Amino acid sequence: MASNICAKLREGLSTSRAEETREIAAMLAKVLPADTVLALHGDLGVGKTTFVQGLAEGLGITEPVTSPTFNLYTLHEGNPTRLLHLDAYRLESSAEVEGLMLEDFLVSPWIAAIEWPERITDWLPANTWHLELGITADENHTIKLP
Repeated sequence: MASNICAKLREGLSTSRAEETREIAAMLAKVLPADTVLALHGDLGVGKTTFVQGLAEGLGITEPVTSPTFNLYTLHEGNPTRLLHLDAYRLESSAEVEGLMLEDFLVSPWIAAIEWPERITDWLPANTWHLELGITADENHTIKLP
């Protein structure tokens, strides 16, 4: 599944356990181009942080990954890819992202995973990968790469 994870995500995937969500993210991490911004769209509780935990696993990061809601972002050192995890929920505009000077930490190769990207759309580069995460009526989680 790793080789065609992008095709499967374009069709849309459904998971019933957090472990499955992390596995999908780990597979995606292995095929993402270096220096990619990944925008994670979805309501509270759809599994955005769980997805980032899987990205970290796929990048060889062993330290715990938690939501950076209160400190806004966390930087995780992988081997060789660095993961920047930004939670933009508390930001009011793209201008506030500029003040964080994140570009200082984005030394290639890196992946940036952005939760609540709709709050900072002007900051996102044109080649950002957008993932839509959701929950179905039967409480399965959905992941789609439009």
